[in-house]
This record gives sequence, structure tokens and C-alpha cells, in this order.
Amino acid sequence: MDRAQKQESIETLKGVFADAGAVVVTHNLGLTVAEMTDLRGRLRKEGAQLKVVKNTLAQKALDGSIGEAGDALFTGPVAIAFAPDPVSAAKVVAQYAKENDKLSIIGGFMGQQVLDKAGVGALATLPSLDQLRGKLIGLIQAPATKVAGVLQAPAGQLARVFGAYANKDAA
Repeated sequence: MDRAQKQESIETLKGVFADAGAVVVTHNLGLTVAEMTDLRGRLRKEGAQLKVVKNTLAQKALDGSIGEAGDALFTGPVAIAFAPDPVSAAKVVAQYAKENDKLSIIGGFMGQQVLDKAGVGALATLPSLDQLRGKLIGLIQAPATKVAGVLQAPAGQLARVFGAYANKDAA
């Protein structure tokens, strides 16, 4: 890799780190091509990506912005999982790490906050952005549905009373 390619890789990583909601750093020692393809496919379904990075290039892209603890994440065979949604990448990687012993989570970071393995695990247990939106819409719609039901109830009762009087008069 020549100097221009390295600089381009560093700029690409800077963009990834800036745009990602959270970055999960993993060790992928011993994963086969099929296993990596499977993991990438799972991440892609959730809108996330997996990228194998060179440690020195990642550290230069971070440029010390998250401190020594962040630089310490990049040792050994490293791959990063990232997505605009902070939860989706962590959720998929944590699930895959449970299924496959060859993938281990080292840590991660959100903005300037460095996360350890437990922090990434806690992030993975949170509901995704789409799930939160669904819950919020459900909470907003529930009172409106109840109000509509309450407003319709007297009209329904009135219709039943009129129907009873009509049946009584007809009899």
C-alpha cells in the first residue's frame, strides 16, 4: 500500500468514525470467508457494515480523539462494525459472537465515549431506533383510539335505546 492509498484509507476511516452512531471493535482471528460473509450479510440487513482495518491506519484516523483507551482497542486482527444507528451494529455483532467463538468483542466507542466489552453488551440490549419509533407511535395512537371509543359509546347507546323503542312500538 503506497502513501496515497494509506491517506485515502485514513480519510475513509475518519468519515466512518464521524458518521457512525457507534463503532464496535472485534477480533476476528480464525473466521473463515464464509463466516465473515454471513456476518456481513446479517449486518447489511440491519443497515450496518463490517470492515477489516489496519490498526495503525485506524489509530491515525482517530488521531487521539478518544484517547489512549481508544487507541488500545486496535491491537491484533481487528474488524470494526458500524452503523448510523448506535444499537444495530452492536446487537448483530453481540449475537454473532455468542454463536461463534472465533469472533470476540474487544470494545467500541460512541463519539468520544470509549466502551468496554460490557458497555457494548449493554448497548446491544437496548431497543433499536425503529423499535423505539414503533413504541412511540403506539403510545401516541393509544389515547386517540381510547378517546374515539369513548366518544362513540354514547352514540351507540343512543342508537340501541332508539332501536329498543322502535321494537317496543312495533310490538
